[in-house]
Amino acid sequence: MHKHIYSFNYPHNENDLCKFESRHLFHQEEKDKMLFSDIKIEPSSSAFIKKRIDVLLANPDYDKLIESIKEEKIRIEGFKLEYLQLEHDPTEYKDRLNKLRDIGHCIEGEPDYYNPTKLYALCWHEGLWYFGSLIKDDFDWHKHKQKPRSFSNSISMTIAKTLVNVASQGNKDKKLIDACCGVGTVVLEACFAGYDIEGCDINWKTCWHSRENLEHFGYSAEIHRSDIKDLDKIYDAGIIDLPYNLYAYSDDDITANIIESTAKITQRVVIVSTTDIESFIKNAGLKIVDTCSIKKIGKTDFTREIWVCEKSGS
Repeated sequence: MHKHIYSFNYPHNENDLCKFESRHLFHQEEKDKMLFSDIKIEPSSSAFIKKRIDVLLANPDYDKLIESIKEEKIRIEGFKLEYLQLEHDPTEYKDRLNKLRDIGHCIEGEPDYYNPTKLYALCWHEGLWYFGSLIKDDFDWHKHKQKPRSFSNSISMTIAKTLVNVASQGNKDKKLIDACCGVGTVVLEACFAGYDIEGCDINWKTCWHSRENLEHFGYSAEIHRSDIKDLDKIYDAGIIDLPYNLYAYSDDDITANIIESTAKITQRVVIVSTTDIESFIKNAGLKIVDTCSIKKIGKTDFTREIWVCEKSGS
């Protein structure tokens, strides 16, 4: 029995991005917007994970599950129960309500439907009933939409959260560097999720904007106003959102410098580009372990490619 059950949600055009993130967080792809795993990830750390059940009990026999819940002798005030309907669950709405009522009678204490102190959930999947604690994405990270400094061509918060998760593989002990941090979109999401990250940008103005955004939300992260080649620190993983040569000038020499310099100070690099950079990656002594394409539709249509790279031989 797996320890955790995850429920996902996303628009159709982000299906590949969600599966991409899932491969690096859970070592498996989500399927039918759900996933069973022993790996524990906070839902608010991802743009796609909406709910997580920490499984307490499981049984193919519903009545035996109820007896097991009674034996737990749960005593808590202000609890709330939810039914998490996963794909292929045939349970009708009325039956779901009745089952939540059954469980409610097994818990000693008064429920609170509006300001609960504790959430529990019931779900069914492939012949098994599961009961456990429920943790939900509270969407507090959406406050970053109101950051004081922004850039019209910045990556979305969804992509930023994905880059952090793919680079770190969900390990908050890893030290991260955002090599072209701009106004701090990636750094904000990393700080929100509790990662140890620093930013770097050669442009003094964007560094100032990044620091202003961090201060606005009460986050603390070092922002280096520097060419990445001049950093003498070592990091576990790097994130690079390469300049697109739209508002910030870029050429092959700049691209090579950024990738090669980041590769020297990290073991793992996640790169976002709008052009084919495979030759630059190989020249930096990196091997490509995964990729994902994301189409941006708007006034300027283009495709971003995400490259996950590791040191050759690692």
